[in-house]
Amino acid sequence: MSDDILVQQDGAIATLVLNRPRMRNAINLAMWADIARLTQGFGKDDSVRAVVYRGAGTEAFASGADISEFPASRKDAETAQRYNATTAAAYAAVRECAKPTVALIHGFCMGGAVGLAMACDLRFAAEGSKFGIPAARLSIVYPSEAIAQLVDLVGPAYAKDILFSARTVSDREALAIGLIQRLVPAADLEATTYDYLRLVADNAPLSVRGSKVTIQAYLAGFTDDSRARLRALSMEAASSEDYREGTRAFLEKRRPTFQGR
Repeated sequence: MSDDILVQQDGAIATLVLNRPRMRNAINLAMWADIARLTQGFGKDDSVRAVVYRGAGTEAFASGADISEFPASRKDAETAQRYNATTAAAYAAVRECAKPTVALIHGFCMGGAVGLAMACDLRFAAEGSKFGIPAARLSIVYPSEAIAQLVDLVGPAYAKDILFSARTVSDREALAIGLIQRLVPAADLEATTYDYLRLVADNAPLSVRGSKVTIQAYLAGFTDDSRARLRALSMEAASSEDYREGTRAFLEKRRPTFQGR
């Protein structure tokens, strides 16, 4: 892994930093691969209970994919297919991560960076942030899973508006249509994000994971297999030490200490 991505951990919260501030944190092909690999690692690490994705500095979450690479890495249909497979793996890793994920957004969040932010469970943004998907200006069809997430968040009409026009969406509009969940002064964004995730991290991991998996299963459409998996997760939580700890703590009028088992 190069210095273009940094990983930090404070207690139970891991942070992945897109670290190319001189290029507004544009995401190159190697970074897409690292995002997938590192996110898979977060999902397997019991010491991590929540993950933040952010850009270095406050000018941009990320300006999108690094288009300067396209003449070499995305020069024709064959290389575009390989490139798209790498970005799709990054989106999928974030979307399917077993831990709660939040995109912490300062400034510009454009193109592929919107897809990365949408793959997170929640998006917290600073006032003055800007969003856009300029795929129509590059003759690119935005990834289907990312379009599906956009529709889930803002509805089909706004999704068409954003994609057809390739326009920039303001911070207030992004909040109003549901693209982001928090909009706070820039100076308060980090505290808001990390205070929220410390609250999440204090809760029972099995319960949080069960909620995330259930919502994902609902959005995908319940199947017999997914219902069976959800029943198994419910039984795992009901027979866990954390369930017993939660009950004891409630009766003893104290804060529970959950171990994730």
